[in-house]
Amino acid sequence: MSLDKATVAHIAMLARIRVEDAEQTVLAGELSGILGWIEQLSEVKTDGVEPMTSAVDTTLLRREDKMTDGGVQEKVLANAPATTEGFFVVPKVVE
Repeated sequence: MSLDKATVAHIAMLARIRVEDAEQTVLAGELSGILGWIEQLSEVKTDGVEPMTSAVDTTLLRREDKMTDGGVQEKVLANAPATTEGFFVVPKVVE
């Protein structure tokens, strides 16, 4: 598929990007090359090929769905400038 400057200008307008006239010719060639590669992919025979989400066949590890506090309260509060009774101390912002 070959694109011309008018098509590139239209695509740029739809994408809301500014493309100078001098760049449109170069961009037309690059986009035509990309579309050529996509056309080549349509020639690949994919009958009977299952869709995949990863190149490695793995299964997700399952864990019990339960709520915890994370067990790292001391580590989290160590970064705070001030704490009291296991909570962050912040200045009052509402009068």
